[in-house]
Amino acid sequence: MSRPNRWLIVGAGPSGLAAGRALREAGVPFDIVERHRDVGGLWDLDNPGTAMYESAHFISSKTCSAFDGFPMPASYPDYPSQPLILEYIHAFADAFQLRPHIELGVEVVRATPTGETGWDVELGTGETRRYRGVIAAVGHNWDPILPTYPGRFEGESYHSVRYRSPTEFEGKRVLIVGGGNSGCDIACDAATRARGTFISLRRGYHFLPKHVFGKPTDAFFRSGPQLPPLIAQPLLTGLLRLLVGDLRRYGLPAPDHRVLETHPIMNTQILHYLAHGDVRAKADVVRLDGARVHFADGTAEDVDLIVWATGYRPTIPFLASAVSHRDGLGPELFAALLPTTARNLFVLGHFESDGGAYPLVSKQADLVALLARADAADPVAAHRWVQRLTSERRPDLSGGVRYVASTRHANYAQFETYDSYLRRLIRRARKELRLETPSAAHLPLAADALHH
Repeated sequence: MSRPNRWLIVGAGPSGLAAGRALREAGVPFDIVERHRDVGGLWDLDNPGTAMYESAHFISSKTCSAFDGFPMPASYPDYPSQPLILEYIHAFADAFQLRPHIELGVEVVRATPTGETGWDVELGTGETRRYRGVIAAVGHNWDPILPTYPGRFEGESYHSVRYRSPTEFEGKRVLIVGGGNSGCDIACDAATRARGTFISLRRGYHFLPKHVFGKPTDAFFRSGPQLPPLIAQPLLTGLLRLLVGDLRRYGLPAPDHRVLETHPIMNTQILHYLAHGDVRAKADVVRLDGARVHFADGTAEDVDLIVWATGYRPTIPFLASAVSHRDGLGPELFAALLPTTARNLFVLGHFESDGGAYPLVSKQADLVALLARADAADPVAAHRWVQRLTSERRPDLSGGVRYVASTRHANYAQFETYDSYLRRLIRRARKELRLETPSAAHLPLAADALHH
């Protein structure tokens, strides 16, 4: 079926819905396909393959995490839970009348560019459609990384993508491998049910409290002037020394990097369980031997269950043959948004940041909608604008922070830096492509009004 004047958004999670709102307000015709049974993406526990679990909460606060122009309800707590976030996502879809544009239970198998313009999109139903452009908004936490170690483990083991509830740990000796936010959350869950809980960390991390002087941590730091890393890092280090103290007291290794140089671990609850002996910190795993796990510090433990909280590859399988990919790091993108080798293709939400993703995704979507409008009016001028942009020097989105070299940080952006860059790009595109601001831009709706 040919739909040459329409755009296809792949995914009805937060990024896809943000793209749908922006295209709708820009007057650009579009469809959304979602392989699951409802909108919500990762935040729907019923979606097969989701990385979510019952105890999950936002690690950025509600005031700094909402879609632009759509604040979270005042009744929400500072750090909303999985059910509340899913409710908020559903409210967003309803408020901007996106559901009529969404086909559920439809998977994209392959998207292929067709010459100068257009994309052929092969669906899991066997149908192939032609679209003007494609917006990939599928997220990046669907392809789990499973490490390998010498030896063999004879107990139960699985990646954290399969984890759902603390009841899975009842009466077991459990080892969580990985010290990210999910790994720490899961270790805290295990501490309440397991017969013994261990967490293995490859390196030392900084653990940030969720509140500073009674305010959510991100809101506290954004309430003042933005400081360069040269000043902000030593100030935050001193504050953590006062609020958290020496992490080695808990059996944790000292951080091997400066604060902010890895994705923030917003969890001091794990320190509570470590201090009470309900969780014990272990070094990196070096060998498996039946039911016994050996660690780099020479110790070993007998465990019944290993949960590998070891992260995800940022892959987009349906684009594998259409755009260039970096080995294990996902598609090659300019400014975490634009593939440089394909026309009328955008990738939304395929980054990580030290702040809330939804404000950044909102601005990505606004820029994409502007470029889709420009393409409808003058395809040649729109394409040349994108070509000029992507031929420029790649923007430094680090904000001056020297992130640890890892798969996770290959697609990382410092929040304020990326937010400011996207704002500038939007202004530039509007001016150079001579686009007026859509009259309906981000209708001033509040999520509060939608729950009554």
